[in-house]
Amino acid sequence: MSASSNRRPGQPAPQPTEPIKRAVSTALRALARSPNCEVTFAADKPALIEIPGAPRVRLGEPPRKPSANDIAVMRGQADSYALKLACHDVRLHRKLQPEQAQARAVFDAVEQARVDSLGARRMTGVGTNITAMLEDRYHRGKFDEITDRESAPIEEAVALMVRERLTGLAPPKAAATVVNLWRAHIEAKAGKALDALSGSIESQQAFAKAVHTLLRSLDMADEANQTPEDSQNDDNSEESDSDNQQDGAEGDQEQSPEGFEMQETDKAQDDLDEGEATEADAPPGEMDDESEMGDADDPSEAIRPPPKSLPDRIVVDYKVFTQKFDETVGAEDLCETEELDRLRSYLDKQLSQLHSVVGRLANRLQRRLLAQQNRSWEFDLEEGMLDPARLTRVVIDDMRGSFSPLSFKWEKDTDFRDTVVSLLIDNSGSMRGRPITVAATCADILARTLERCGVKVEILGFTTRAWKGGQAREAWLAAGKPANPGRLNDLRHIIYKSADAPWRRAKRNLGLMMREGLLKENIDGEALDWAHKRLLARPEQRKILMMISDGAPVDDSTLSVNPGSYLEKHLRAIIEQIETRSPVELIAIGIGHDVTRYYRRAVTIVDAEELGGAMTEKLAELFDEKTGATFARGMGGAR
Repeated sequence: MSASSNRRPGQPAPQPTEPIKRAVSTALRALARSPNCEVTFAADKPALIEIPGAPRVRLGEPPRKPSANDIAVMRGQADSYALKLACHDVRLHRKLQPEQAQARAVFDAVEQARVDSLGARRMTGVGTNITAMLEDRYHRGKFDEITDRESAPIEEAVALMVRERLTGLAPPKAAATVVNLWRAHIEAKAGKALDALSGSIESQQAFAKAVHTLLRSLDMADEANQTPEDSQNDDNSEESDSDNQQDGAEGDQEQSPEGFEMQETDKAQDDLDEGEATEADAPPGEMDDESEMGDADDPSEAIRPPPKSLPDRIVVDYKVFTQKFDETVGAEDLCETEELDRLRSYLDKQLSQLHSVVGRLANRLQRRLLAQQNRSWEFDLEEGMLDPARLTRVVIDDMRGSFSPLSFKWEKDTDFRDTVVSLLIDNSGSMRGRPITVAATCADILARTLERCGVKVEILGFTTRAWKGGQAREAWLAAGKPANPGRLNDLRHIIYKSADAPWRRAKRNLGLMMREGLLKENIDGEALDWAHKRLLARPEQRKILMMISDGAPVDDSTLSVNPGSYLEKHLRAIIEQIETRSPVELIAIGIGHDVTRYYRRAVTIVDAEELGGAMTEKLAELFDEKTGATFARGMGGAR
């Protein structure tokens, strides 16, 4: 031990990355103007969760011997989150956000570009760090391998062109091809709208208005359900807050950000920044939904009130080009037994980390359910269970060789036991990593819990067989590309556990969710219809369907040749049919995705870690007699 060291004998030496972590954490808190911000480092995907007064940021764990580029990427992630905390009002953003998926993706991406540009314009070091982060992100997303416009996400191209306009910085090399594929088209239609953005960068309200003009120039005007003008009278205070953003001096990140006046949003919260930790094999299309993380005012509450009324009927013209290549398959048929065992072993390791938290919630649910059973019996029966109160009758009975009649009892069936619960889990690519792991873990624990209570449970998943269209798209191309073909991908609906299968026989199947390459795209409407029809065929009197998803319906192949709202309209139609005309009770849980726009009874959570609590709470509410009766009458609302 050196003479200059203050480390006590036997005390472990500090990790070589600790000074870097401390420096990044300190700079983040200073830039965000949030001294209480909790900064952690983990191997999980980076995330930002805004809790009023105490936001939490999770950054990627740096390598033991980080390179200069590794440090720059980590600083870029931290700077981007800090700027979002300081310069972005989530409530205002949510008011102005378009409804339709593609328009919303462009809107979100451009707003992120605005926030990042504010820092880059005032601090050269921040701009350099964010550029390194973007370069790494697009490289990991394999954007440099994209060769056609159909595969290039327009929202990324627009965001990078906006960043170029606002900062003068060229797009990262890894994304240059994507920008070039779209540049001529975007410049021709929306060049003037892009030029106008720089004049409103200091005001989120004014900037959002300019972005809506940009969307109209790109023929996405019909996809924005609310314009900035509609919301100006709703919240003048938010407008004034958003107008008072920073004016400071230039400097490096390490310089003190005095005079860098940024908007402080005490009640704002944010999300998992889209694509910053995209895995090396992740296709570009799966980054869309990740930008929607964190739209909830409270992690356990829905962020929008339920609609006061629903239309009598939603009419939607939805069709499928071909169902020839669709499949409904058991999990055991998609994977060899040896691999399933390996994947289940991996899931068990994750279970050990979450079991203490989710297990407590599940046990609480079990106690609540068992307390509701209130056993009742029928007595004086000629068969059944022997009634101890009638033992004297049996002993003194003079009938030899047989029991006396009317000495038996039988437990009456209860409404509680006559229930089936279906868990429908989104198996799309954006669920990769922590979300799908937590979803599989929670499904596993709840299936065991409900089974102990006598409630039947089935676990289903939905995805597609291919990225960007499979054999269905090939058939469409071979047919000469007829117009408006409808859905153009091959569905894969997976049965992890049927309602009648005991958990001990199906538990191995849940490991399949951990399999690399399984998670692709999500067509929610058809999956929801499939799960609903399975429930209708069940003999149980009470049927509960829980949808777990982290994004709106997305299938690049389908949306490239149909209207942008095609899948979303179909999903709304299926939901309307179930909620108003079906005995099935429907619940939705959105992981960083506002599902209250679609479902009457829904909750939005910010982080996947909150899924277990949301699932148990919602199920407990439904199993509560009064809540269930209210919901059955169609009076239940989003919470």
